[in-house]
Amino acid sequence: MSLPERRVRVFVVHDSALVRQLIVEILSRDPALEVVGSASDPCAAWDKIQRLNPDVITLDVEMPRMDGLTFLEKLMRAHPLPVVMVSSVTERGCDATLRALELGALDFVTKPRIDLLRGTAELAGEIVAKVKMAGAVKLRAKPASRPVESAAPRRILFQSTYKIAAIGASTGGTEALRELLCALPPDAPGAVIVQHMPERFTRAFANRLNTLSRIRISEACDGDRVLPGHALIAPGNHHMELARSGADYRVRVFMAEPLNHHRPAVDVLFHSCARAAGRNAVGVILTGMGDDGARGLLAMRKAGARTVAQDEATCVVFGMPKEAIAMGAAEFVEPLPRIASHILLDRADGGRVTPPPPRAA
Repeated sequence: MSLPERRVRVFVVHDSALVRQLIVEILSRDPALEVVGSASDPCAAWDKIQRLNPDVITLDVEMPRMDGLTFLEKLMRAHPLPVVMVSSVTERGCDATLRALELGALDFVTKPRIDLLRGTAELAGEIVAKVKMAGAVKLRAKPASRPVESAAPRRILFQSTYKIAAIGASTGGTEALRELLCALPPDAPGAVIVQHMPERFTRAFANRLNTLSRIRISEACDGDRVLPGHALIAPGNHHMELARSGADYRVRVFMAEPLNHHRPAVDVLFHSCARAAGRNAVGVILTGMGDDGARGLLAMRKAGARTVAQDEATCVVFGMPKEAIAMGAAEFVEPLPRIASHILLDRADGGRVTPPPPRAA
């Protein structure tokens, strides 16, 4: 007789009694989760967390006595645990949430904007899925970043209006993208990016990256040109495609049904890059939960593009890259610090592609 599977132990920290109880009820309904405690602020939570030793913490951003960011930084130094932030969609909330991801939070959920009770159903599925994901993650120390020049072969492509980098990411992707984009020089090929993220967060995320990197980074608008030294991030709740416009590439930003439960979807971007750019593109799939992007990356490889998947050792969640690798979509599997070199280099084999192996039945 097999032993029952261990449940994920969760601790909830939120200053609003209503929201705190709502989160506790949502999590308690799932048989795979066990809420072991809750607290109204970090000061009240600290001793309980040490004593109860939960697997995952949900944490509000704005709280009395000690804000969520200060507590998160303290927690990650003294007692690292997977953390899912509970954030508002205000400008201040977006910036604080992005800072939380930098400090080590795995993911976030946004509070319903108007009616907490009316938003319960939508919030429930998202928070349960993200807490379960967090419970499966084993925190590991961040690998030391290496300059891209140390990994790059010599045939660096500095001047091309045709070379395109297409990048897809989800859970853990905000920090992976920061490291990747900050490794690129000012004359790097133009990049188009899908990071699974809600509306308003993508603009704040792009603005934050723009202050850190040597390339220009902005949230994409419909019709924007894809230029060397510039990265465009798909806006939340909108798909983004690459399109050829004469000698240029532009992006098409549009509303359509979610694909793979996501809008924007990495597959939408990657399939368009296969059609519009072919062998002139590099496709990169980074850390994330699920399989979004795997089929599109395979289409890019079949069209002649260089395709790269982040390796398991440097992923926060080895979901999307794993699916792409299993499908034969990834020509290269690389640790995060080596991926920038693939974006900077022309194909050493002149663009020829070895057909990917068939996926095992």
